Amino acid sequence: MTDWQYVSLGELVTVRHGFAFKGAFFEGEGDQLVLTPGNFSIGGGLQLRDGKERFYSGPYPDEYRLSPGELLVAMTDLTQDSPILGSPLLIPQDGVFLHNQRLGKVEILDENLLDKGFLYYLFVSDIVRSQLRGSATGSTVRHTAPGRICAARIQLPPLDVQKKIAAILSAYDDLIENNNRRIRLLEEMAQRIYREWFVDFRYPGHEGVPLVDSELGLIPEGWNWKQLRDIADEVRISVDPSTIDPGTPYVGLEHMPERSIALSEWGMAGSAGSRKFRFLIGDVLFGKIRPYFHKVSVPSVEGICSTDAIVIRNRTPGTYGLVLAVVSSEAFVSEAVQSSQGTKMPRANWGVLEKYPVAIPPQALLERFNSFASDTVSLIHRMVNANRNLRSTRELLLPRLISGKVDVTDLDIALVENAA
Repeated sequence: MTDWQYVSLGELVTVRHGFAFKGAFFEGEGDQLVLTPGNFSIGGGLQLRDGKERFYSGPYPDEYRLSPGELLVAMTDLTQDSPILGSPLLIPQDGVFLHNQRLGKVEILDENLLDKGFLYYLFVSDIVRSQLRGSATGSTVRHTAPGRICAARIQLPPLDVQKKIAAILSAYDDLIENNNRRIRLLEEMAQRIYREWFVDFRYPGHEGVPLVDSELGLIPEGWNWKQLRDIADEVRISVDPSTIDPGTPYVGLEHMPERSIALSEWGMAGSAGSRKFRFLIGDVLFGKIRPYFHKVSVPSVEGICSTDAIVIRNRTPGTYGLVLAVVSSEAFVSEAVQSSQGTKMPRANWGVLEKYPVAIPPQALLERFNSFASDTVSLIHRMVNANRNLRSTRELLLPRLISGKVDVTDLDIALVENAA
């Protein structure tokens, strides 16, 4: 480490504010997305949020249109409980992205001294993030500025070592993203099959089965309508977190992803406050506060959850797949939104949702779908657990690599140049 240097970021980069886009030109849809701190993941990277993006149709200086590969850093937290400040992202190849004033664009002064991938992981690391958070101001929502970012001090290794460090860490991120893509494909396939079989009635063998009249419209002969409460129950097992193992998994609404059943993050009961609900592996958690966020999760662990989630359990093993498919469907969530109560903090009402109509097929077809859905969930759980292990390993390696405690100088690593 004799060839590592202590420098300030300002000796290596410039950081620029974005543009104050005018509120009158924001619209619900479009192709020019204004990035905000809400598009940053806490651990680094871009996250797109269906239904909550801000698209722009007005004029703006060309310099605030971002190019693929450019590096941004969030200069403002979302809330006290969402420490986004200091988190980085790289602009992807697809899409039109605009530079908001609450974000800093980080530009390298000399690429012969600093690698962009290494710089990205510096911002991911606590080595830099702790300095940025320490220099931030604001009592409710904290924020920093370009000058404070440039004042952060780092240890700078030679360029070839920087690239090796970035290659090692990005390999973990690539594996995680690959698993995330597979999870998204599995979820899309499961919902598509559910709609084809149980909504459009194009199930295997449907060609020879006539549709007959029912109180809810045409339905295949041999099928019948039931309500969700006939195949699933709301489970309300209350528990005081202080009376159980503090290491018990705790799922709050903040842990539940939007539009994905893959629950990959949770806290611990030791940090939970008031009474919670107990859930088992295989239960479906439905976020009832602001149901338009579409938070429906299937945990791979047993634990406790916020009482702002509805714990739904299928009555018989053979209906598990159908219950999950119904509750996570767009149509069911839309019903939850339309029937929710309250204006500022609308809540879904199980007393209404339990009456949701469900088409029930003959037993053989129900078992076939249940087997497919169960296998899909098991595969998703395996990939979620793999990602948790990958993240844990990367988080252990990151500070040791960035600080030089793990020497990669002599490692033979194939290096890929960063996108310009």
